[in-house]
Amino acid sequence: EVISFSEGDYEGLRLPHDDPVVVTLQVELFTTKRILIDSGSSADILYKHAFDQLRILTDQLRPVKTPLVGFAGEMVHPLGSIDLSMVAGTTPCQTKVQMT
Repeated sequence: EVISFSEGDYEGLRLPHDDPVVVTLQVELFTTKRILIDSGSSADILYKHAFDQLRILTDQLRPVKTPLVGFAGEMVHPLGSIDLSMVAGTTPCQTKVQMT
């Protein structure tokens, strides 16, 4: 389903703009705020603090051997990978997807 923005969504913005898109989603039945949408990224990252607040046990993670490399060249080794249920929108305009 297409997600789009209306004229009302531009209220309070000065155009043109290059602001990041930040949304609120329901992740595994928890409302998760301030999710940055980065259309140029090839990884969906959940920081350890947020993961802990979802109360998911780390033994549910699948091992990941490939490190992530940041813009400055720093390497981070992920704790693992997991599939999580995500819900965007409100009824009747709502979509539910599984994200890794």
